[in-house]
Amino acid sequence: MRNERYALFFDIDGTLVSFETHQIPASTIEALTRAKARGHQVFIATGRPVQILTNVGAIEHLVDGYITTNGAYCFVGSEVVCCNAIAQADVEVMLQDARRYDYSCVVASQTQFAVYNAHPDFDQVFIQQLAVEGLDPSCMNIDVALSEPILQFSPFFDIDHERQLMPRLPGCISGRWHPAFTDITARGTDKGAALHLMARHLGLDMQHVVAFGDGGNDLTMIREAGIGVAMGNALPDVMLAADHITTTVDDDGVQQALQKFGLI
Repeated sequence: MRNERYALFFDIDGTLVSFETHQIPASTIEALTRAKARGHQVFIATGRPVQILTNVGAIEHLVDGYITTNGAYCFVGSEVVCCNAIAQADVEVMLQDARRYDYSCVVASQTQFAVYNAHPDFDQVFIQQLAVEGLDPSCMNIDVALSEPILQFSPFFDIDHERQLMPRLPGCISGRWHPAFTDITARGTDKGAALHLMARHLGLDMQHVVAFGDGGNDLTMIREAGIGVAMGNALPDVMLAADHITTTVDDDGVQQALQKFGLI
């Protein structure tokens, strides 16, 4: 692998960024800098909408492209690779369910990030736990968001409610990476499918694609990548699907995996 060039795709939360420090470890920044110097390409592959990519500033200069909203919106520079919206019928069912059962639901449209039927759990998770910067619910415009194509919902409910709701959203799939909420996108839209779209756009062979992840929404890309790497803090299903299990994000997991495969 030492003389070949690879495309490296990284989840953010729990993979690049520590849940404990909310920072990218210095070892990861150094490793990605070395990978770029070796001619490899670096990509983000996150469930986060583009509006809240607030915690990757330390490596932003190294990033060649982005998979966001679990593959619903992907781009390389100014080129949009895909933009997949949820069908309006499913949007209406989702909003009706949030009203009926009274839970918060994050709405990500093409230009907006807003909360429908906001409750304190949104602040607790997105602002306190995930440390998303610059979020002010009072400034979010849910009406503008709902007037645009919806790329992703993130409803705050448990897995039992998820199982009850999803059959009523036939055009959607769910990818849970946090116990408090799940991410819902259009069917056929996930990180694994986006990995293929990005590889095709870039003229890459999938055998030269490496994907790093830890959560349930990373499972498809771990499976589809030529080399799938699960972090030491990954969910059991992600570990089972991976070609390699590295150490945790806080224990230099990205650096160790890149070294193992001779990429740095």
